[in-house]
Parts: sequence; structure tokens; C-alpha cells
Amino acid sequence: MRREKLVSFINNRWLVFVAAMWIQSCAGIGYLFGSLSPVIKSSLNYNQKQLSRLGVAKDLGDSVGFLAATLSEILPLWAALLVGSLQNIVGYGWVWLIVTGRAPILPLWAMCILIFVGNNGETYFNTAALVSGVQNFPKSRGPVVGILKGFAGLGGAILSQVYTMIHSSDRASLIFMVAVAPAVVVVPLMFFIRPVGGHRQIRSSDGTSFTIIYAVCILLAAYLMAVMLVEDFVDLSHSIIIAFTVVLFAILLVPIFIPIATSCFTASPDPCDTLEELLVGSQQGQDPGQSTPDRGPELILSELEDEKPKEVDLLPALERHKRIAQLQAKLMQAAAEGAVRVKRRRGPHRGEDFTLTQALVKADFWLIFFSLLLGSGSGLTVIDNLGQMSQSLGYDNTHVFVSMISIWNFLGRIGGGYFSELIVRDYAYPRPIAMAVAQLVMSVGHIFFAYGWPGAMHIGTLLIGLGYGAHWAIVPATASELFGLKKFGALYNFLTLANPAGSLIFSGLIASSIYDREAEGQAHGSLFKPDDDVLRCQGSICYFLTSLIMSGFCLIAGALSMILVKRTRSVYTNLYGKTRN
Repeated sequence: MRREKLVSFINNRWLVFVAAMWIQSCAGIGYLFGSLSPVIKSSLNYNQKQLSRLGVAKDLGDSVGFLAATLSEILPLWAALLVGSLQNIVGYGWVWLIVTGRAPILPLWAMCILIFVGNNGETYFNTAALVSGVQNFPKSRGPVVGILKGFAGLGGAILSQVYTMIHSSDRASLIFMVAVAPAVVVVPLMFFIRPVGGHRQIRSSDGTSFTIIYAVCILLAAYLMAVMLVEDFVDLSHSIIIAFTVVLFAILLVPIFIPIATSCFTASPDPCDTLEELLVGSQQGQDPGQSTPDRGPELILSELEDEKPKEVDLLPALERHKRIAQLQAKLMQAAAEGAVRVKRRRGPHRGEDFTLTQALVKADFWLIFFSLLLGSGSGLTVIDNLGQMSQSLGYDNTHVFVSMISIWNFLGRIGGGYFSELIVRDYAYPRPIAMAVAQLVMSVGHIFFAYGWPGAMHIGTLLIGLGYGAHWAIVPATASELFGLKKFGALYNFLTLANPAGSLIFSGLIASSIYDREAEGQAHGSLFKPDDDVLRCQGSICYFLTSLIMSGFCLIAGALSMILVKRTRSVYTNLYGKTRN
């Protein structure tokens, strides 16, 4: 009996999910770049344009995940996680050696390569966690993706608190921590990350389990926010900071009781729910475009999609199913009698499994890509430049805003996954509507940064963090719904290229050029020169024009999302309409 319980625990999909959450908490090291960049800038005497190129290299490393996607298909997921850990150590470890004078200074292009390699380790963590998550929870994609991506967004705040506990006077030690911390967490957990036939493990308690996870997430975010504010405004002893960090780790450990409880104290999976999700799993397991001995019913369904009147989708569920069944029966009879020639499809339809090549010729895929580029690209520009933005408005402690935006980013991902799931489950309405709302929120946040009103940094980080985070819960779930799970790793990692592309446009070309121009103008008009000869800009003017431009692009992104909503309305009705009463 004990052996059975142990095997059940090891193969529990909730154990895989919890381990993936912990790994994802180290997959957000890129969000610490706002804290790392001032150290790198002052140590190597970079100007803002050079620093922005490092930021773009970081974003490319975080987003170019084709190798991670490929390795996750041909190797066990633990091997991909190990490769990611090694890349992280090599890339950021070398940067730390250079910044501390233990290794010779390299040219800017070489530094870009090191930052790219170090941050590229994140793509292995993301791919392994998300692939295992959506395969083990195929009917709960929104919450699963939102929670996993949320912990990646919260990683910056968690590591910042650990760094505060270390209490090092050497600011470069943060780079060392970024280099080694992910490996310390990932290596012991990597063998747990794998598909375990989660569609056969449905229990009536799953809803309660997700509620507990959400409660832990909210508690974690609230606790980190409270600790950060207390540490910022009150001079605390080191022992109290250690106690705060211990409590943080205790909260992170709470979810492990879910797989323990479901393995040892709950009944067997519900057969009815298991059968339902097993059918979903078998459909997703079929190779895209793979022929079967009898394609008749599938082709009839394809023809049915073309022949079905649009008003059918607006009927109540029972009436809609009755009308569709009648139309399907007529088509099958007509096809059998030769009265209708069923068309052979050239590729999959929305909701079926696409390869990356098949998805690249679809307008829906590019609408997602460009909406993500404009929306998340502008948010990433704020994250990368948060240190300089806070300094230009007179704030000395940039770690506070880095931690704040990590927390809001986390809540945005959790909330984006939760509320977008409510939209599709309760109303069968397209998930991208939630992305359009997030982009509108971000547009307002950029306005606050542009004008630098009192409290603008706090409100701006709130709105940008929430909106940016929501993208990374909504987009992966949307892609899996429209283009299937079979090649999800490749599809997801291609879409993430929108992030560095947007960062290149907004940060590498627009923000850095405007910042340096304003800094040079202020330097020429000042009688006092900085001791370190590093150009610095002061005032809201530094990012005024950049923020207005990004606000406008967020509105364009929202318009693209609404076009996608209109194009996919019938798809979501077919996918989720049957679950409504």
C-alpha cells in the first residue's frame, strides 16, 4: 500500500505542476535586468544606447526558444532543463567575472552574446514547464498557463528579497546570484517535470486545488508587497529580514500539500470526467494532417463548418447541438448518395493541431504576433529601462520598482489566466478580448510615465505590470486553442520572438536615442559634470515622447486583438459553447 501511495505521489500531475511553479520562479531572472543594468553601466562606462543593446540581447535570449522547443521534443524534459541551467551559469557567470575585474573586459558584441546565452536558459525552463502543464491539464489551460507564467514574473521580486537577505555591500553580487540561483532550484526538481497522463487524473477536488493555488498566489504577492514597502520605509535589522525571507519560502512550500493530499487521502479519479478529458487528450495526440483509415466523418465535419448557418452559433446549447446534428446527418446521407462531393482539406482548421509551417500562413497567427509585439514589447521596454526611469524622476532605490513591477506582472498573469478562462468558459467568447483590455490598461500606464505626475512611478508600474503580465497568460492559451497542442512548444517559442522585436523597436531604437539626446542637451547646459562621465537625464522629459509613442502603439495592439476576436468568435463558440447550460 505504501508503495502504491508513493508511486501515485510521484506520478501525480499536481506534483509536476507544483515543481514547475518552483522552477518558473527562477525563470524570470530577465526581469532583474533593471537592477543589473546600473551596475553594468557604471562598471563598464556604457552610455544608454550601449546598455539598451545589452537589453535587446537579453530579450532575444529570453525569447529565441527554437533550440529549447526542439530539444524538448527529442530529449526528456529534464535534459532540456539541465541545458538551460548550464547556459545560465556560463552566460551570467562570465558577466559577473568581467564586472568584478576577475576577467578581461570584452567588446560590446561579446557582452551581448554572454547576456543572450545566460538569459536564453529561461526558454528551457518556460518550455518544459508549459509543455508539461498543458499536456497534464488540457482542459484547464488558462489557469495553468497563467499560474506558471505568473511565477516567472514574480521571480524578480523573490530573488530581490533573497539578495536583500544576503546583505552584500558588493552590488555585483546580484549578478552572481542570478547566475547560480536557477541551477540550485532546477537541478533537484528537473526529473519531476514530465507528462504523466494528467487527462486520466481528473478528480472532483481539482476545483478546490486550483482555488488553494490562487489563494497562495495572492498571499504571496501581498506578502512580498508588504515586505518590500516595510523594508523601503523602515530601517530593519538583518535578523528581521532573514525572518521575512524564511516566511516567504514557507509560503512557497504550501502548494506541495496538494499532491500529498490527492495521492494519500482522496478517492480515485472520477470516471466520467476522466473519460471526457481522455478524449481531449487523444484528439490532441494525433499528428497534424495525419491520415486515418477512414477520414469520412472528419471530412463531413469540415464540410459542416462551411455549410453551417452563422445564426446557429447564437442558439442555446441544446438547440444548437440539435441543429448541427440534423445538418451533419443530411450531409452524410448526401455524401453517401453522391449528391455532395466532400472537399479535401489542404490543412487543419482552427482548433486542430497545426505545425509551425501551417500556422505561419494563417492571418490569425500573425494577428496574435503583431498584437503581442506592440503590447508586450512596450511593457518590456519599461521593465528594461525601469532603473533609468526611476532615477530620472529622482528615486535612488531602483530595486523597489523592480520588485513592484514583478509583483504586478505576477498578478497580471494570474488574473489574465483566471478572467480569460471565465470569459471562454462562462460566455464562450474569444479569449483575445482579455488581451485587448490589458493593452488598453497599458496605454493608460504609459501616459502616467510620460507626464511624471506625483506617484506616476507607482501607478505606472501597477498598470504596465498588470497589462504586460496578462499577455503571457492569454497568448499561450489562445495559441493552444486555435493551433493545437501537438507542436505547442514550437508555436509558443515563435510567438515569444515578438517580445525582443518590440524591445528592439521601442528600447533599442526609440527610447535610448531620445534618452541620450535629452541627456546630452542637459549636459551641455549644465556647469557641473558628473564624476564618472556617464550621461544621465533628469526629469519626466527623458521618457516623455517615448511613453506617448508606446501608449499609441498599445491602442493599435488593442485594435488588432479586437479583429482577432471577431475572426474567432465562431471557433470559441464551437470549443466552449457545449459547456454552457
